[in-house]
Amino acid sequence: MKKSLQYPLSVMLLGIACVQNVYAGAADYVYTPAVEYGEREIDVKAGATSPVAGNRAQGASIGYGYGAKEYWFTEVYLKQERDGSNIANLAEWENKFQLTDTGEYPVDVGLITELEAPLSANAPWEFKLGPLFQTEFGKLQLNGNLLFERAFGKADESGVPYSTNFSYQWQAKYRWQPTLEFGVQGLGDMGKWNDWAKQADQSHRIGPAVFGKFALGNRRAIRYNAAWLFGTGNAAPDNTFRMQVEYEF
Repeated sequence: MKKSLQYPLSVMLLGIACVQNVYAGAADYVYTPAVEYGEREIDVKAGATSPVAGNRAQGASIGYGYGAKEYWFTEVYLKQERDGSNIANLAEWENKFQLTDTGEYPVDVGLITELEAPLSANAPWEFKLGPLFQTEFGKLQLNGNLLFERAFGKADESGVPYSTNFSYQWQAKYRWQPTLEFGVQGLGDMGKWNDWAKQADQSHRIGPAVFGKFALGNRRAIRYNAAWLFGTGNAAPDNTFRMQVEYEF
């Protein structure tokens, strides 16, 4: 093996080892609208929550992505979710579309779609769709996303068959230096898109986050981000830890 590959591959293998037995829902990350044409990546995500209703949610995913066009990035994942004693194995196909050129308008706009297919019998099909927004003020980067998700085949997480649910994401990031940026992230689940759940049944999480990128030359880099999120309300876990590591080449 070439020396130049030993370090990034070692990091990825370490990441995979560390994220076994952690939860994909808890590992959800904040999407950004930018697409890098020709970029390939190996992507590891993980997360874990404190118990809600007696169950601890955990899970992990590993994926391969490719910038197929100037405006289109596509990625496939293998995922495992755990909620208490329930385990679901899943495959996911994610597509991100950059709808405006970076910096062309005051707000950059993108679109995300995800199709999740069960590999085990105890999970439904799910489809996610939503617009992505980003703007910048000097070194400050702001993101906000509106997401709509629908389950097929059996009842979704809310227990209502075939409902379309609404969630949101946001983050504020200060780009201090390439290897270390810091900010705040927020994630929330509101219930059905046209009939939000009662406030006590909504899930909102907010907390500090760190980001960074280590350039390795020849378009190769290791990019990371992680957050510790604190829940508000009875429906949200008190604590959620989520992380993502990407090897770009």
